Amino acid sequence: MTNLASLQQADKAHFIHPFTDSKALGEKGTRVIERAEGVYIWDVQGHKLLDAMAGLWCVNVGYGRQSIVDAACQQMQKLPFYNSFFQCTHPPAIELAKTIAELAPKHMNSVFFTGSGSESNDTNLRMVRRYWDLKGQPNKKTIISRHNAYHGSTVAGASLGGMSGMHEQGDLPIPKVVHIAQPYWYAEGGI
Repeated sequence: MTNLASLQQADKAHFIHPFTDSKALGEKGTRVIERAEGVYIWDVQGHKLLDAMAGLWCVNVGYGRQSIVDAACQQMQKLPFYNSFFQCTHPPAIELAKTIAELAPKHMNSVFFTGSGSESNDTNLRMVRRYWDLKGQPNKKTIISRHNAYHGSTVAGASLGGMSGMHEQGDLPIPKVVHIAQPYWYAEGGI
């Protein structure tokens, strides 16, 4: 069994956790997850837990899928990564973009890949603003979002999100992002 105390100490000394009071976490100690299979995760103490959050919403096919492990291993051996800047691409990016376009509605036939939901929202905000610049309407910049919405933790993602606690942490939202009431009848004073 892995030494939980030494892992927690190293975590406390070197790892910054998102949305976390670092002092309180350091006093309590982190839960150290060691392995996963299907819909379950295990911590280093051997506790089996249902991962109802799917690894924070990004492991929706479950853990340990051998077909995914094999495909990733094969690709990592051939070309683990390459960028799409400077007029470059690679077959997996082309094939995935084509497949997504075939599954999407007919008018949605182009794909822009990002590494996270936050990055996706930042990119969308920038693309929308650039679109209106190119259409000759550079003042058309206002984005409407909802209070208590969550759209990521980057500057643009947190601005789009309507979570006041996140706004207080970074002089957010950025200009031209406005928030309207959330569609939550009870929280908005309904009876």
